Amino acid sequence: MANKPTIGFLSDFGTRDHYAGVMKGVVLSICPDAVLVDVSHDLPAHDIPFAARELAATYKYFPHGTIFLVVVDPGVGSARRGIAADVGDWRFVAPDNGVLTGVFQDAPPKKVVELTERRYARPTMSRTFEGRDRFAPAAAWLAKGIQLPALGRAISDYMLVDLVQPVVDEAGIRGQVVRVDRFGNVVTNISRRVCEKLGGADVALHIEIGGRDVSRVVSTFSEIAVGEIGALFGSTDHLEFAAKAASAADVVGVSVGAPVSVRRR
Repeated sequence: MANKPTIGFLSDFGTRDHYAGVMKGVVLSICPDAVLVDVSHDLPAHDIPFAARELAATYKYFPHGTIFLVVVDPGVGSARRGIAADVGDWRFVAPDNGVLTGVFQDAPPKKVVELTERRYARPTMSRTFEGRDRFAPAAAWLAKGIQLPALGRAISDYMLVDLVQPVVDEAGIRGQVVRVDRFGNVVTNISRRVCEKLGGADVALHIEIGGRDVSRVVSTFSEIAVGEIGALFGSTDHLEFAAKAASAADVVGVSVGAPVSVRRR
């Protein structure tokens, strides 16, 4: 038996309103066999760089062939385009606002098309809910078996956003906080690979966040003592800060954008 098509759904819609649910209804009305996976609907509203990082951190863990329906769209109803992209093992449907930037940095797209073919959208189009009327149908038709070029004309001038990268120089590494998860763990844009540029995995590091020295690097959350802030490389292999059964963000007093520095001791 052939595998059922999978659609991963990422949005800032939340779950209080009907928006995410009605988009699933549109998908299933076109492709009843689709398996719908909620990656998250609790992204910060309108935060395109945040969504781009979350998508880049998750898509590779889905089966090859998965289609991602990504709707974080502060420009809904404007002249911004809708696009579909193929990066080889995965495909994406999203507004052309840079939300696919992180994916494209990992895997340059083989083809990107503008969603211009009306037969693969709903017959009536709301200027305030293109997720329902344009993006969900396009993802569903891809899941049903149509090829990307059927959705519209190929483009190469798709939008990218600036995902701030850490700076590495003689003084060390300067990065910043990019996410605080629901446990209060503080996630940075500094990867293990970047830290290894300081001289390898065994080099003692001096790490600062929010003016606080957090230089004990641990392997697991359980190694962090009560009242301590520990640094570790988390599930995305980026430098994080955590506290024992508490919010590290609250203890240190930092939020997204806070500076982080790493240097040799």
